[in-house]
Amino acid sequence: MDKIALFCSASDAIDPVYAEKAKELGDWIGEHHKWLIYGGSNTGLMEAVAGAAKAKGAMIMGVVPTKLEEQGRVSDKLDVTFRAVNLSDRKDIMLQEADVMVALPGGVGTLDEVFHVMASATIGYHGKQVIFYNVNGFWDDILRFFAKLETAHFAHRPLKQYYKVANTFEELTKLLA
Repeated sequence: MDKIALFCSASDAIDPVYAEKAKELGDWIGEHHKWLIYGGSNTGLMEAVAGAAKAKGAMIMGVVPTKLEEQGRVSDKLDVTFRAVNLSDRKDIMLQEADVMVALPGGVGTLDEVFHVMASATIGYHGKQVIFYNVNGFWDDILRFFAKLETAHFAHRPLKQYYKVANTFEELTKLLA
């Protein structure tokens, strides 16, 4: 998997451990000559991973919605910029360009991206998966909710077909190798 899409927080007000883990992933992406595909923001975990990946030689693709550009929140680390009309367009481009998606801790936007990938996989648009990087158990509640959806028959197939979980950096890199 050479092209890794990353879904994550754009907040600078979160626990620093998440930025440390984002930088560690960015370092690995660069050291292993992978492409980073992400939302193109110059804030939060987005900028942390892009800065680290770029410093280690990765190619960086930003999929930038016009609102982000209008607000002056575009990273200067981008090698390739895709301009997206809106967030729906951004998700479609990222999904099209990436081999795999990694979800670092994030908020509503990250959830939207994860659910978009999983929902489109459930009806056969693609066979790509999301890897939840479960730093400090961040995704535990969502993962329990997925199990509840299955138990209550709201999922037509086992949802684990559409995602994997990495609880450690070593588990994550094995899934990305």
